[in-house]
Amino acid sequence: MAGNGRPHRLAPAERVRARIRPITGAALAEAMPSGYQRLGRVLLLRLPASYRPYFGPIGRSWQETLGVATVLTQVGPVSGELRTPTVERIAGSETETEVVEHGIRWRFDAARIMFAAGNRTERDRVRHLVRPGERVVDLFAGIGYFAIPAARSGPGTRVVAVEKNPVAFRYLVGNARRNHVAEQVDCRLGENRSVALPSGEADRVFLGYLPDATPWVPRALELLSPDGGWIHVHTVADARGAPSNAVAPVASALRGAGARATGPLRARKVKPYGPGRTHVVVDAHVVPRG
Repeated sequence: MAGNGRPHRLAPAERVRARIRPITGAALAEAMPSGYQRLGRVLLLRLPASYRPYFGPIGRSWQETLGVATVLTQVGPVSGELRTPTVERIAGSETETEVVEHGIRWRFDAARIMFAAGNRTERDRVRHLVRPGERVVDLFAGIGYFAIPAARSGPGTRVVAVEKNPVAFRYLVGNARRNHVAEQVDCRLGENRSVALPSGEADRVFLGYLPDATPWVPRALELLSPDGGWIHVHTVADARGAPSNAVAPVASALRGAGARATGPLRARKVKPYGPGRTHVVVDAHVVPRG
């Protein structure tokens, strides 16, 4: 019994273990990883390859335990320039889902688009960083991760959102409409180094690409107003001393492009990124030609 007199409710993983124990045996059931990521009606697991013979029963057990429509398991790394997840469906069929976060509705296909729950705080921070009326460019817009929060900062804000993945682009356009900012977000499909963009006009540029967006710093500087503006550079650094490790390459890229930072570069941790690595964002206010 729980302390309030009511029966103690087992954690979801314990309930799944009880379901699969007769199928997998006690040892595998007890060793099954307990973590999961819920993406609306889709559940994402990380099951070792040793569980492959039991993917079906495990998927159905999680599906019934949590009441989700579909269960996916990650079977490989996020791959390629388009950051495509490598997943396998082990229960259910429909992989399109919707996540509501800080009042924003994100619709996407969880089998084809990566949605990092660990970026939640950063997505919300964007809404507070951007000032109403700013001109913003997002060079790696995805499904609108930063472009939509930026547009929601105020009715006068204008965002140019660039995305080269046609699948993500379709959701970017739909999510802008779904969140009532379609008139503020100019969605452009294409490679951000070559697609036509307004030069010398932006107050702020987001570079949200991992593992390292630093090579795009010169492109961001082309877009900034001559009077200066902000760039936000995402990168991955060694976990020990991650902020300072991230700042140095960005500072070097700025110097190499002839830009001048108007103050100290600020770095903040976003989330862990594999063993011994940390996802960091570097904020820099710069004048493009110093």
